[in-house]
Formats: sequence, structure tokens, C-alpha cells
Amino acid sequence: MNIEQKFIDQAKQLWPELDWINDPALRKQTTDTWALALQKSVLTPEDLNTIPFTLLCGPDLKVTFMDHKRCVVHVAKDAGNKMNEFFRTDLPVNMDVLIAGAILADVGKLLEYELKDGKSMQGSYGKYLRHPFSGVSLAEQCGVPAPVCHIIATHAGEGDMVKRSVEAYIVHHADFMTFEPFRERLKV
Repeated sequence: MNIEQKFIDQAKQLWPELDWINDPALRKQTTDTWALALQKSVLTPEDLNTIPFTLLCGPDLKVTFMDHKRCVVHVAKDAGNKMNEFFRTDLPVNMDVLIAGAILADVGKLLEYELKDGKSMQGSYGKYLRHPFSGVSLAEQCGVPAPVCHIIATHAGEGDMVKRSVEAYIVHHADFMTFEPFRERLKV
């Protein structure tokens, strides 16, 4: 796999939260996954900072893809820290796995989405493979370990059919608690 340095640099610029991952190998794998997605995508970092974070809330949604994604990571990190504070011995949270999984949860959307007339929409690839599937594929190409791939695979509705890890539950709920209120307010 040959990832151009400019895409690695773009991934690092998009995600200052990568520095929260203490394990250097996992930090690199997470960065490389985003860089690979950027390299394969029609979307640019500028697009990610302007397009709405979901296609499900109609044209009035102003929250950008990156605003939502970064919020999910921050909410997940805070929740993981509190769970470790109160339940460390009974329900420990691996913070590196949690943060990497939160950062990577929607990386597959870079393959799922296309732009048409400046608006994001589900592309032909996305009609066949939703982002949890393409996200796992990208992550595995970059050597991301199974516990993190599990989070990518189970963060959305597809995960309702399997037993989620503690970290996957946190990311799933952080994602939906920062999505559902928008969907309710902006139903079309």
C-alpha cells in the first residue's frame, strides 16, 4: 500500500485528536486509514469541513462532517474517562482503542459519499456498501487491530445484531446522541 505523504499530512491536520492515541503503532494505523480514505475519495478536507455530517436531515442542517466527527471523539473520550474513573476494575475502557475507533467510525463515508453540484450525496459505491463495511476494509488495509475494526463495524445500525465491546457501546452512543436530536429537529 502506497499512501502519498500529502494525504497523511491532511489526515493529521483534520484530526489533532490523533495525538490522544498513546500507542504509536495504533496512532499510525489510524492516521494511515484516514490518509488512504482521503487518497481514494472524491472529497477533500475542505469538503469535509463544509458538507453536512449526514444525508438524513435535509438541507437545513449546518453541522459539518468534521464538526460532528470530532464532537463524537470528544464525547467518547470524556465518557471513557468517566467510566474508567468509576468502573476501572469492573468495566475497564481501553482508551486507545476507544479513541481510534471513534476517529475511524465514519472513515468509510469518504467512499460512500460523492459530490454533485456542490452537495454531498450517496454515490454508487455507497449504494452497495455502507460506511461501516468500507471503513473496516480501509482499516484492515492499514493493519488496524480487530478491537478497533469492531467499533467501526458496530457503531451504526449494523452493530445491533452483534455483541458490542464496551468501547463500541461508547462510540455508538456518542455518535447517536450527537445525531438523533438533529434528526428529530430537522425531519423532512
